[in-house]
Amino acid sequence: MNQISINEFIEGIPKAELHLHIEGTFEPELMFEIAHRNNISINYSSVDDLKKAYNFNNLQEFLDIYYAGASVLITEQDFYDLTWAYLTKVHEQNIVHTEIFFDPQTHTDRGVSFETVIHGIHNALEVGKEKLGISSHLIMCFLRHLDEESAFETLNQALPYKKWITAVGLDSSELGNPPSKFERVFSKAIDEGFITVAHAGEEGPADYIWEAINLLKVSRIDHGNRSLDDDQLIKFLSDKQIPLTICPLSNLELKVVDDLINHPLLKLMDAGLMVTINSDDPAYFGGYMNENYCRIASALNLSKEQIKELAKNSFQSSFLSDDDKEIMIRKIEQYYQKNNN
Repeated sequence: MNQISINEFIEGIPKAELHLHIEGTFEPELMFEIAHRNNISINYSSVDDLKKAYNFNNLQEFLDIYYAGASVLITEQDFYDLTWAYLTKVHEQNIVHTEIFFDPQTHTDRGVSFETVIHGIHNALEVGKEKLGISSHLIMCFLRHLDEESAFETLNQALPYKKWITAVGLDSSELGNPPSKFERVFSKAIDEGFITVAHAGEEGPADYIWEAINLLKVSRIDHGNRSLDDDQLIKFLSDKQIPLTICPLSNLELKVVDDLINHPLLKLMDAGLMVTINSDDPAYFGGYMNENYCRIASALNLSKEQIKELAKNSFQSSFLSDDDKEIMIRKIEQYYQKNNN
């Protein structure tokens, strides 16, 4: 049997994605199509013109264009089409489970109802499970640059849809918006039965990661790159096996790292942390899951054994049942045995 390359190995291995903003999968072609359908003008003359704008110096520059793009999403069909486009794309990349963030405030603040947003996304996820075999969970994020009152209002809007929403999270502009700002709303979410996660330690300090753990009671840390600034935190994350959802191409595009060869992924793995690879906002950052895996594998010279570990971690860190996790981890081991020659 011919030995397959690391990229071929990555393409074939089953994976779960745990850090994915559905609004961040909005490819320029679909954005123009939906804008035209809804008779909304966007400030770019063509798809190529829009793609050239996807060149960011920091998180805020990205968020500005991210919110501008989201403004063309109006109807349930728009949110369905956005979600379905993502599912069909990742189906080709052997993503068999995905846990998707959505930002209701981005849309309700424009007058689009919570119901419209969640129905469109949920319906696409249901069809994705039936037709593509992709299981999924939905994570509702609060925008941290907005106030606590707005987050409470969003939580209340979500309550009728608790059966569709597995967890709540925290995203948007990190600096100056610590997790402690949302301690009370997360406490209410936990009382309502939601799991909690939070973006922390991407541009913000390691202290934000501690706050997310101690105040928001999170099950996962989204990003968490800055964990390495705090030896005590590294030990705690390793001991407790609190997962980090790392996003290599996002980190590169937003200048969190200057070069993928300097990415902390391997240091985090070597420190015994439960690390996963994810695409974050793939339409804006130049790659979906396989591109993230392949680029970081090349930069850090990752082995098939390490890729296997990362793929297993993606299921171990998910909100799937223990039985489902075991099934997928066995499949990964079988794939590894077959293709590590």
